[in-house]
Amino acid sequence: MLQDLALVVELQALDRKIASLEKEVAALPVHVAQIEKKLESHKRHLEASRAALTANAADRKKLEGEIQIHEQKISKLKSQMLEAKTNEQYRAFQNEINWCEKEIRKQEDRILEFMEQSEPLDKNIKLAEASLKVEQKQVDGEKQSAQKRTAADQSALAEIRTQRAGIVAKVDPKLYTRYESIRKKNKGVAIADATDGRCDGCMIALRPQFFQDLKSGQEVMFCELCGRILTYNPVVSFDNDIAPTLK
Repeated sequence: MLQDLALVVELQALDRKIASLEKEVAALPVHVAQIEKKLESHKRHLEASRAALTANAADRKKLEGEIQIHEQKISKLKSQMLEAKTNEQYRAFQNEINWCEKEIRKQEDRILEFMEQSEPLDKNIKLAEASLKVEQKQVDGEKQSAQKRTAADQSALAEIRTQRAGIVAKVDPKLYTRYESIRKKNKGVAIADATDGRCDGCMIALRPQFFQDLKSGQEVMFCELCGRILTYNPVVSFDNDIAPTLK
């Protein structure tokens, strides 16, 4: 294999490593953002449940206050009944007392409803708090792991880029320029194998003479259709490796 061809093959391998590492470095913050978003959603749900429980308690307290007001009014009405001069006045006081007692019963029923609603709310909040604590720990662990992985990837990238620069310095400038042009055009892949007489980049069958020239390895050759740099790696044959016959 020509030296320049060997160099661009090595260059392609390094570029693939660089692309893979860059993809991972870019993906890690996205992953962290996704798990943080999920955690934030759970936090908002918990806060909504807490707010609902607080509102429930406030409503009950308000009803208890109204009951107290009605009870005080009943007590006052009963005192006034003792001073009633006529049956009509007495019945008026009694009707008002009955109305207050009816309102108290309504408010007591509402308080019971709020109490029934508060029990599952309280239970769900405690479960959510416990679950959120575990999830927060997991998220913190994943964030720390992502940070370490990113640091390792960045270090590996710096090392590979240094290796790449060393190879680029050895490659013929014209070939390197063409390699970069092909790579950008073909989603990062500038080299294709043609061992089977076909470019594995675009799958075109090579002309017989073109294929023979490629096999000779006298010059760097490019696919006539897609333009990729072609390599030829002869298949190892074991046909002649006949084991000795035992006598």
